[in-house]
Amino acid sequence: MKNFKYIFKQIRFSKLFYWVVFALILVFILSFIFPVVYEFAFSLLILLVFLCVIDGFILLKNKAPVSLSRHAKHVRLSNGDVNELSLDAQNYYSFKIKITLIDELPLQFQMRDFKIEVFLEPGEHRKFSYQVRPLERGEYHFGKINAFVLSPLRLIERHYKVEDPYMMQCYPSFLKLRQYELMAISNRLSELGMKKVRRIGHSTEFEQIKEYVIGDDIRTINWKATARRNQLMINHFRDERAQQVYCLVDMGRIMKMPFDQFTLLDYSINASLVLGHVAWIKQDKPGLIGFSDKIGVTVNADRKGNQLLRLQEALYNATTNFAESNYEVLLSHVRTKITQRSLLLLFTNFETINGLRRQLKYIRKMATQHLVVVIFFENTELKELLQQKPQNTFQIYEQTIAQKFDYEKRQITRELQQYGIISVYTSPQQLTVNTLNKYLEIKTRGLI
Repeated sequence: MKNFKYIFKQIRFSKLFYWVVFALILVFILSFIFPVVYEFAFSLLILLVFLCVIDGFILLKNKAPVSLSRHAKHVRLSNGDVNELSLDAQNYYSFKIKITLIDELPLQFQMRDFKIEVFLEPGEHRKFSYQVRPLERGEYHFGKINAFVLSPLRLIERHYKVEDPYMMQCYPSFLKLRQYELMAISNRLSELGMKKVRRIGHSTEFEQIKEYVIGDDIRTINWKATARRNQLMINHFRDERAQQVYCLVDMGRIMKMPFDQFTLLDYSINASLVLGHVAWIKQDKPGLIGFSDKIGVTVNADRKGNQLLRLQEALYNATTNFAESNYEVLLSHVRTKITQRSLLLLFTNFETINGLRRQLKYIRKMATQHLVVVIFFENTELKELLQQKPQNTFQIYEQTIAQKFDYEKRQITRELQQYGIISVYTSPQQLTVNTLNKYLEIKTRGLI
């Protein structure tokens, strides 16, 4: 009895069936005017019932009509990037079928019209690829895989579904990490917008003694080696390695501000992950501290092989808690946990000069022991408003207010510069590139 109910639930009439029934109704209506047509209409009805029984029988004779499975190119989803998934289907019938595949995608995608319609030959196995672009970090739960099968008669449709619950974690944009990794290894970061900075500082980590060439710093001449070789030899230094690089990510309510489908926190997390990856390649020790009204996720700076995985695990489900960020708590934590002079990149946002001044004393205290870089965001929508030509009094008023906010943003940069604190004022879209530029500049100048 249970099997009968299960099979009965799988059966439904197709669109073609309803069109045929509609046509039969018209023929029966016509038989009231022309009685001779009635027998023909009744014969068609009997034929329709017979064909439906035959169609239902051939569809239900196989317990498992098709094989369905879901596969992903990566075990995780990359936030903000195009991710490739696929559905595999195999026809177990001895005849050609039309199949409609519907994958129950996670709610975060908001794809309510997803379906794949194809024809499968007997025994044919095919793979159907599709793409998704997640916009939120966290867990994505996939549901059942549904298949709607039609035989060549196309009167009855069988709904077959496979219970394939699947959870994928969406991490910060890790697909871009490989791009930056290859560029960093081959010194081609300039192709992504990285600037070449003239070396002004003088590294103290000795690498080798080599022959002098025109343009080398004469202060590095090794006179003992020169006397032995009877030609000018110099000491060659390299950028200091194994320096601690901490990303301090503000997870307060101000970082919930959206820009181009992502929040400021999303942009900051992606930039922190890329920066940590490049720093690890450059032999430095990346670390992370997330904070709001209290200290959140923390990853101590290290050079272990699993450090990048630890950063990803800490960041993939980080969210704002809509609280006011407490810089006093951050200062206390930094003083306690970071005892070695380090590079601290503070990802935050200040909309007004007064907002900065409330926290400036804590930032200045951190800057006495570490090299602090304050990274805050340009309001791109405000910039677009400033570029428009006002047409009426209200638009003039809007532009005046926008100019005031834009002036305060630039005043924040000058205020930080006045106290010797490095700042990066950037649009959210250019955050990763500008942050890496500043990191490479600091390394080149030997400021840490």
